Amino acid sequence: MALLKTWRDMAYNQQADRAKLQQFWAAYFEKEKQIYAQLLKNPDEVVEGTVKELADKYGVSVMTMTGFLDGINDSLKNANPIEEMEEDTVVNLGFDKELLYKNMVAAEADWLYNLEEWNAIYDEETKKRLYKEQKSSTTVVKAAKIYPNDPCPCGSGKKYKKCCGKNK
Repeated sequence: MALLKTWRDMAYNQQADRAKLQQFWAAYFEKEKQIYAQLLKNPDEVVEGTVKELADKYGVSVMTMTGFLDGINDSLKNANPIEEMEEDTVVNLGFDKELLYKNMVAAEADWLYNLEEWNAIYDEETKKRLYKEQKSSTTVVKAAKIYPNDPCPCGSGKKYKKCCGKNK
């Protein structure tokens, strides 16, 4: 069975005891934070290896590394084949820095986008800009309602009801 399915069955188990699941995620987030801290110290280095080799390199289990690879995959320059990944699958951790930061913001993972290692990569202004870009990209802006007596948005100068709003 592919590692990702095993990871997801374990991490998102609806029948699991809530307290145990919370402990599981707390432990995972701490390990994830440590891996990101190491990666961000050398952000331009593309780390490669098998899933097992990377798990050993960062001192985590293969399952934890699978979860990490699942989380970082959308931020990579070249995505890994996570759906069919096994222990001996060669993967890379070559990430796009801006995309990674924005994805951490999108996931509301403040323990990750506030890592002090980001300070060596981006200044405060850049981090604020990236944060705002990510937050505004998910904001839905509803178009203003056009009423019958409003000027027509097509620019004709007529009232909406006498122009584009006819027969509506």
